[in-house]
Amino acid sequence: MIFETSRAKAVEKLNYFVENNLSEYSKLRNFDFGPDNRSNTSCLSPYITHGVINELEVIDKSLKKFSFAKNEKFIQEVLWRVYWKGWLELRPNVWSDYLIELYNLRKEYRSDQKYLNAIEGKTNIECFNQWINELKENNYLHNHSRMWFASIWIFTLELPWQLGAEFFMKHLYDGDVASNTLGWRWVAGIQTQGKHYLASEWNIKKFTDNRFKNINLTENAPPIIDERDYEIKKINLSNTQIKDEKILLLFENSLSFENSDFRNQKFKKIYLISNNNKNREIKLSEKVISFKDNLLNDQIQSLRKNVIDCEILALDEIKNIDENFYCLYPNVGENLSYLNLKGIKNFEFLYRKIDQYSWLYCNKGFFNFKKCIPKIIKYFI
Repeated sequence: MIFETSRAKAVEKLNYFVENNLSEYSKLRNFDFGPDNRSNTSCLSPYITHGVINELEVIDKSLKKFSFAKNEKFIQEVLWRVYWKGWLELRPNVWSDYLIELYNLRKEYRSDQKYLNAIEGKTNIECFNQWINELKENNYLHNHSRMWFASIWIFTLELPWQLGAEFFMKHLYDGDVASNTLGWRWVAGIQTQGKHYLASEWNIKKFTDNRFKNINLTENAPPIIDERDYEIKKINLSNTQIKDEKILLLFENSLSFENSDFRNQKFKKIYLISNNNKNREIKLSEKVISFKDNLLNDQIQSLRKNVIDCEILALDEIKNIDENFYCLYPNVGENLSYLNLKGIKNFEFLYRKIDQYSWLYCNKGFFNFKKCIPKIIKYFI
């Protein structure tokens, strides 16, 4: 699998999927035919994660091809990430608590042979070993396989979900704090308390076209218990009146300024923020860091073609900006944690319209959010 690092290639991939494969998505989406055959999924998530293309752009393109009824499942999957982000924004302590737990578990499992065998793909479960290698080689995994992987990690290998979530973030091109952390919590049974996901041999064989043998799993295990109840935080997502003479910062989730809600605003200068492993709690693989860097460079080239003053700025150099500036909101995660940790105050956040509107419906479960999707689409498209 190849994920080329440009908006042009992302749009090309979107157009090809809509024209050739979207019609069969609902029927075939749960099948993992292997890394050489991904025609049944869009493979757009690495670009959506980094804002190279956005959710509304994808949905609009799909609705120009097929009706909402035909597209409903695909649109739901696209908006899952918006929902997860909104849910976490309302409960940011889930992320900070996760990092504390992860710090302690790293020390505990540093020399644990079962853990080391798992991350090296040396277990006695063939499909799991294949997915480990696929993650490291392709930096992508089919969504259904991510669920199976997490279930095997937690309930068969009996490893902490926090370490599994870290492994995903380390290697996935589409690694997203909200989707990843909350997805692992869901499999474990603590996102929706008492409701966990157990992978089964028959299900894996059916949806991988019988590609794997030696699938000996724990298929009857209780959910992980975590009785913490996180209070919903009140958040203010209103945008200030923008002044042209200020600087704008773009983080790694907003790498298509020319297609953003703020594309018609004039800023004094745009800085694209590069966050290498020096300032990350979860250290990313060299391939993932390189993927992000290449997308940053593609955005720089695009901005310069439009005669916009811009440059790449390291995350730890933000503190040297001695004037007030704007930031496109980076969401709960590494970049926001850094801004809070360093006590940087001389800026105002700018929020995407889709987040301002959609996050109003993220205070409960996805079933409730799903009922609001037609309303969200009608509002924007």
